[in-house]
Amino acid sequence: MIYFMIALSLTSLAGCATIAGSTSYPVTVNSSPSEAKFLISNKAGQEMHSGTTPATVSLKSSAGFFSGEKYTVKYAKAGFNDGLSTVDSQISGWYFGNILFGGILGLLLIDPASGAMWELPNSISTSLTKQAD
Repeated sequence: MIYFMIALSLTSLAGCATIAGSTSYPVTVNSSPSEAKFLISNKAGQEMHSGTTPATVSLKSSAGFFSGEKYTVKYAKAGFNDGLSTVDSQISGWYFGNILFGGILGLLLIDPASGAMWELPNSISTSLTKQAD
């Protein structure tokens, strides 16, 4: 019984999304056609990653306390018009577990401060159009 109470106490000190979720996610960047150059910038305009499609990069889901991150992905390939897409964070389903297990601290402090209240999609892609002759 004492171990159960200790476990219950420790669980109440952490947010559900912090325990079960993550603060950064692998996001696969694809394009059609492949082998396009890409550049990822966060919402503050800082360049975070660059490479050639397809590629998988690790992106943080939070831009600060109660603020989800949003990324802009610019694509370029010779003979094609440049492309643009976005990667936008969403509230994690684990965050709502605080209603049952993490309590008010998890809802208002721990998960928002850790950034674990946000999640990102697994992949992002765009189709580039051929340039007119």
